[in-house]
Amino acid sequence: MGIVTVATTPQPDLHDLDTPAARPAPAEEEYGDDAVRRTAGTGESSRASRHWWDRNADDYQDEHGEFLGDDRFTWCPEGLDEADARLLGSVEGKDVLEIGAGAAQCSRWLTARGARPVALDISYRQLQHSRRIDLGRGTAPVPVVQADAAVLPFADASFDLACSAYGAVPFSADTEALMREVHRVLRPGGRWVFSVTHPIRWAFPDEPGIEGLTAMSSYFDRTPYVEQDDQGRATYVEHHRTLGDRVRELVAAGFRLVDLVEPEWPAGLEQEWGGWSPLRGRLIPGTAIFVTERG
Repeated sequence: MGIVTVATTPQPDLHDLDTPAARPAPAEEEYGDDAVRRTAGTGESSRASRHWWDRNADDYQDEHGEFLGDDRFTWCPEGLDEADARLLGSVEGKDVLEIGAGAAQCSRWLTARGARPVALDISYRQLQHSRRIDLGRGTAPVPVVQADAAVLPFADASFDLACSAYGAVPFSADTEALMREVHRVLRPGGRWVFSVTHPIRWAFPDEPGIEGLTAMSSYFDRTPYVEQDDQGRATYVEHHRTLGDRVRELVAAGFRLVDLVEPEWPAGLEQEWGGWSPLRGRLIPGTAIFVTERG
C-alpha cells in the first residue's frame, strides 16, 4: 500500500526520498518569522501545519528520531511508554487509528503487538519518513494516509481504538470538530487516547531554563500562538485549550473521560526537548494525556 493522500497538489516520488531535490526548502521569507498571538482560523491553521511539517520533517526526525525509536510508542518528552502505561488497553486484533502519526513509530509498535494500525498525518514528508523506516527495516509498510484530522476520510465505526502522541490536536483550530470526527470513526466502547502539552504551560515562557519558571501570560487566554512571515501569512500555528475546555469538548462529542495522566519527570532523564527539561519537569507538569471511551 502506498501513501494514500487526500490532497490536490502533486507529491514527490517515494524513491527520491533521500535526494536533495526531494527535500522541501523553506521559502526565503519564512526565515526569521515573527511570533505573535492572534486569531487563526481552520484553513489558515491547517495550511500552516502542512507546510511547516513538510518543511521541518527532516530536521525533526534527525533531532528526535533516536529518542522516538523506529517502533517505540512514546507518549511524551517525559518518556512514558505505552508498553508500561497501557493506556489503550489490549491492542491485539484491534483496528487502530494513529492521528498525527509523523513517521508512524507508534503504529509500528502496535503492529508488533498484533494490532492493525493506520497512520494518519497532514504532512506528506512525515509519511515519507515512515516509508524510509519501513524500507530500511525490510518490513511490511505501515498503512499511511495523508489527511487533516478534523476531516477524517474513513467510514463510521471503522476503528476500535484511536491514539495521538502530540499529534494534530494542538494544531487544529476546531478541536470540537476533531473530537466529533474521532467519535464518528470509532466503534462503541472504543478508546481515544491523546497527549498534548499540559495547558498550564501556556502561562509560562517556552524555555527549558529558569526563565521558563515564571508565569508571564494568562492561562485563560485562548488566543493562538502564530509564527508568520513578513507578509502576515501564518507559517506555524498552535492552539490553546484549558483543561476544562478539553473535558467539555470531549463530553460534548460523546466521550467519557476515564483518566487524565500527568507524567512526572523521571529520575535520570537529562535530555531537553524544546521547553521540556529536568528543571521544569520536576516542578510543573509538561504533558497531559486524556484517556477516554466512546459512548
